[in-house]
Amino acid sequence: MSLVLHVSPSGSDTWSGALPEPNAAGTDGPLATLEAARDRLRQTPHPEGATVYLRGGMYRRTQSFVLETQDSGTPAAPVVYRAWPGEQPRLLGGCLLDQFVPVQDPAALQRLAPEARGQILQSDLSGLGHLEGLSSRGFGRPTTPSHPELFFADQRMELARWPNGDFARIKGAAALHPEGDGHGGELGIIEAGFYYEGDRPTRWQHQREVWLHGYWAWDWANTYEQLESFDPATGLLRTRPPHGIYGIKAGQRFYFLNVLEELDQPGEYYVDREQGLLYFWPPAPLGSGEAALSLLADPLIHLRTASHLRFEGLSLEYSRGTGLCIEGGSEVQVSGCTLRHLGNFGAVIEEGRNHRVSSCEIYSLGDGGIRLGGGNRQTLEPGGHQVLNNHIHHLGQWSRCYQPGVLLGGVGHRIAHNLIHHGPHCAILLGGNEHLIEFNHIHHVCQETGDVGAFYMGRDWTEQGNVIRHNLFHHTQGYGMGSMAVYLDDCASGAVVYGNVFYQCTRAAFVGGGRNNRIENNLFIECQPAVMIDGRGLDPRQVWQDMVYKTMKERLEAMRHHQPPYSLRYPDLKQLDPYYHEGKGVPPEGNLVVRNISLGGEWLKVHWHADPKLVAVQQNLVDENPGFVDAAGLDFRLREDSLAYELGFKPIPMEKIGLYLDEWRTELPEENSFREK
Repeated sequence: MSLVLHVSPSGSDTWSGALPEPNAAGTDGPLATLEAARDRLRQTPHPEGATVYLRGGMYRRTQSFVLETQDSGTPAAPVVYRAWPGEQPRLLGGCLLDQFVPVQDPAALQRLAPEARGQILQSDLSGLGHLEGLSSRGFGRPTTPSHPELFFADQRMELARWPNGDFARIKGAAALHPEGDGHGGELGIIEAGFYYEGDRPTRWQHQREVWLHGYWAWDWANTYEQLESFDPATGLLRTRPPHGIYGIKAGQRFYFLNVLEELDQPGEYYVDREQGLLYFWPPAPLGSGEAALSLLADPLIHLRTASHLRFEGLSLEYSRGTGLCIEGGSEVQVSGCTLRHLGNFGAVIEEGRNHRVSSCEIYSLGDGGIRLGGGNRQTLEPGGHQVLNNHIHHLGQWSRCYQPGVLLGGVGHRIAHNLIHHGPHCAILLGGNEHLIEFNHIHHVCQETGDVGAFYMGRDWTEQGNVIRHNLFHHTQGYGMGSMAVYLDDCASGAVVYGNVFYQCTRAAFVGGGRNNRIENNLFIECQPAVMIDGRGLDPRQVWQDMVYKTMKERLEAMRHHQPPYSLRYPDLKQLDPYYHEGKGVPPEGNLVVRNISLGGEWLKVHWHADPKLVAVQQNLVDENPGFVDAAGLDFRLREDSLAYELGFKPIPMEKIGLYLDEWRTELPEENSFREK
């Protein structure tokens, strides 16, 4: 028989763990900690597998729960850590706060805005030890654990900032870079500082802990910078190193944060680290929700080369770091779990084989939802990870850019049936080869950034064989340069975009200079345009030639594309050789746009050095009613007598797109319904 152990917040590590509840005599019952259960399994043979049931309640974690190779199960006898039926065990990387009092310190009250003084409450954090401050996160920076964050009533609260819900603007740079921004525009040197119109910092008593968050040069590259000085006479702001890697441009966006004097609206908070005090303006009565502060920097659960493990029905919450990290190993399954209110990722899979995250609720994340890698790009051996049926939303709450719902690299993973929505940047960010992205429902992403794709990949000729099929994209937004739905950026090549539905998307399927991509059997409705193709690989400007002849050439040669398996799997790569020999750029050859439906909006735009003759555009149905079942009701299935079938168009299985019901997902959220949007 499979070995069974029980863990409970009311248990004791001196008991056997064999009972789900304490016995009448109080002499035996469940264990109190996961470590005790793990160690008991190490000491007790379990050739037929084991199940550790976690009873409902809160388990405060001050360190990672670590499982290693010796804690593995076997293919026929896995080790399962599972919620007791009908109960919710919660692993907390922080602490609940239940002691709040009105602010009485005259010095603190004097710093607050008059309208806030009667609203702000404080909580004593001095017993929690050293509290980390903010760190320089963002584009081009390492992913570091977040500072302690406040959560209330299942929402991440806002660190006190100015302007509220908006951005200030950079007036100009103190010094300009002599070479400009590489695109013909001016670029300031961020180390020299910048000017802004206003004198807001003069209102703040202490500026040493003030930070600035901004999109300093481009709308796809943000960083957090600590304020060094402000000159009220000139409006010059200077920040401390490290600085954003792209410099600074007039007109770009930023705001100040971590300022006690700007705690002036419900939902904002501030942590005085020196005094060990939290100041908070609750958006609702404190008794109406749970208040918690995130503390743990390490993953709540950390697997190191462990295999054949399952985690089912657990909730991982309130941590400064990542919820669950899997390093190496094989056949680990995470099912029906909730990963929320985390400073970094919900789950991270580093290498290993055939891991799976399915039917989870993953939301309120400082970085992205799930990051995974695995497989061998040199040999094209697949990693085989799967991300299935997950609801991933409200992501990128801190790092903002390039922290998507799913970030994948390596070879041979499947991302399917996920619902991804509400994020400032992309939903799926892909690197590597032969991944399958299918049946995902993506909406309300790209909300704060520009030149961004809901699905994104780019800048590597060798990342081939990727398939994006049967996905639904709608309500993708964008700032400045706007967004794309499927963005094959910077010469991304060899991708198949098949059978997707795009509704009211700008630049729905975008080929940015790439080669041998296939846009086939898609449905474009009111898109601007449906398909866009450019030839940036032919642009003579230095920034684009450097991309082609330095960055992409190095990546091409690193994969030894003249040798197997690349020479056999992707023979088209050898067509690049004469262009690299001639040194005059690489054209977007071999792209095929075939058997698509486009209704409303704009159909096709081929521009920016791209010759329309190089694009094969065949058998598309454009601006003719194809015979939808109910277009007014957003039911874009085709009737049996549709004209599109005469062109060879294949039905798109729309009923399969998005989340599905299973053991762990017993109902579907409203956001899964396209027709209600």
